[in-house]
Amino acid sequence: MRQATAAARVGILDDTPDGSNPKLLERVTALALEDIEGRFGRPIEWVTERVDGPPYGTAKSLEDGYANLVDTGVLAILGPAMGDGATVAAPLADRAQMPTVNYAGTERGRSDWMFHLQVGSHEDEPLWLARHLDNAGRRRVAMIFERAAIGARYGRFFEEACEILGLDIVARLGVIPGTEDFSSVLESVDRSQPDAIVYLGLGLCHGPIAEGLRQAGVGVPCLTNTCGLFGWADPSAARGFDGWLYLDMISERNPHYLRLLERSGATTESGPGIAYQYELYHLMVEALARAPELTRAGVREGFERIKPIPSVLGEPGTYAGFGHFERGALKGPYLVLRRWTDGRSVEATSEDLAPLR
Repeated sequence: MRQATAAARVGILDDTPDGSNPKLLERVTALALEDIEGRFGRPIEWVTERVDGPPYGTAKSLEDGYANLVDTGVLAILGPAMGDGATVAAPLADRAQMPTVNYAGTERGRSDWMFHLQVGSHEDEPLWLARHLDNAGRRRVAMIFERAAIGARYGRFFEEACEILGLDIVARLGVIPGTEDFSSVLESVDRSQPDAIVYLGLGLCHGPIAEGLRQAGVGVPCLTNTCGLFGWADPSAARGFDGWLYLDMISERNPHYLRLLERSGATTESGPGIAYQYELYHLMVEALARAPELTRAGVREGFERIKPIPSVLGEPGTYAGFGHFERGALKGPYLVLRRWTDGRSVEATSEDLAPLR
């Protein structure tokens, strides 16, 4: 009597601060499996390991969780989601020769065995912001950045982008998370007379600074990086970002994103979570379906065989795929400038950055 085909086991390294949403994952995995129907002949068993990794927890927690998944015999691992965690996990993937795909925000979380779905980018976002300012003729910029690893990295890349494009950083202001009094920062912004303000980091100091700028009646565009995504999950954060331009991962002009919403029963008010989670699981099951053999080395080659396919993320013309020594998934205009207005996120227009009259 023939035995049932064994399931392909895939690990999920969950380092998200509040834990993954089981209902959301159930929806996106079902859709991803529909996409490979008839191309993969085994069921997939998802094995979850919950960890408290950096920056909120410890590297040791992440290391132990990763080792547990390796020991269970999974073929590949999804995660981590946090940039600090991805840099810890990359050498672990290489040592274990475990194909892993993270969905963090830094290209430092890439390696021989570690693939990367960019949910934001500490390295790309500063250039995107600088280009938007340059195109709008906003040449005097006040840069506010968090004095922490992520904020400092954003800041360094923004400075380089401004130097290349000829933008003048008229104020360079580091803020320390946990600080309560930002009056000196606001005074420095006022003295510098910028025609745009950029905040860079995880948004840990954004709320009181944004409120201070509102009370001061600053009449120039205020921009931030993908920390503006927190507005989707937290109404109070959306209020804090009100009037600000920020970088997001979704565009209602992308027909593949709209098709995903139709298939999932979600709406445009759902935010980017369903889009990047779907993209993550879609890449994983595509790697399994394209693997020449179901070994860890075979799944790594399966990832490399995913040549650019239309993405649900970004503007129209964004693609996802990998290749030999190519570990960043998204290509093209995957970062989208949007604006929070009265608790809603809408795509920005050229008027949002129009030169002062």
